[in-house]
Amino acid sequence: MYTILLDAAVASKVDLTAFTFFVGTMAMMAASVFFFFELNATSPEWRTSVLVSGLITFIAAVHYYYMRGFYLEGNGSPTFFRYVDWLLTVPLMCIEFYLITKKAGAKQSVLWKMIFWSVVMLVTGYWGEAGLGDATIWGTISAIAYFVIVYEVWMGDVKKLATSAGTAVSQANSALGWFVLVGWAIYPLGYLAGTASGQWYSAFGNLGLNMDIIYNIGDAVNKIGFGLVIYSLSRKAA
Repeated sequence: MYTILLDAAVASKVDLTAFTFFVGTMAMMAASVFFFFELNATSPEWRTSVLVSGLITFIAAVHYYYMRGFYLEGNGSPTFFRYVDWLLTVPLMCIEFYLITKKAGAKQSVLWKMIFWSVVMLVTGYWGEAGLGDATIWGTISAIAYFVIVYEVWMGDVKKLATSAGTAVSQANSALGWFVLVGWAIYPLGYLAGTASGQWYSAFGNLGLNMDIIYNIGDAVNKIGFGLVIYSLSRKAA
């Protein structure tokens, strides 16, 4: 652990990107420990939701530890490993919507719909970011899938179920909805910064924005924030 802290301290003096990978690792791990330790004090009704929150941040912590090493070894941006992380954690974040509205009658069709659109969003985003296809086209498809999720949370089945589930669930859904609408909007900024070369938005690349730093901030805010909303709900509705 001392070696990790020392490496991070040295790296942060010359490389803000490496430092945000380190902070991301520690923040995600700390959040995981908190959620897991709180499981026994959580009512059975909400225990699975809090467990999923812990799994989300734990999976992210493991990936961030690896991505930090990958980056410090001079391999550049760990795009592939980041998307592996997202393919595991983002569908889990969408599952949270199903779990909190289940008592209001949410069916598995809601679960699979949310998972499907999250996977479409991520796979098409990776295709464009990794240079496997035109970044504008694949980014647009990814954005469409994202807005489908936004619609479901704010106006679709998830919203209707959350409203019928009671005040506590409705408020939690609204809070999670803001994370999806505003927090997840951080990621397109990273995508634009990382794929600007040769695109119609190439001027965006001249702003000096760092894709990895944007993504690292977005992950910490959204994954931990999601978990804290679920944790708060488990206490209010206990």
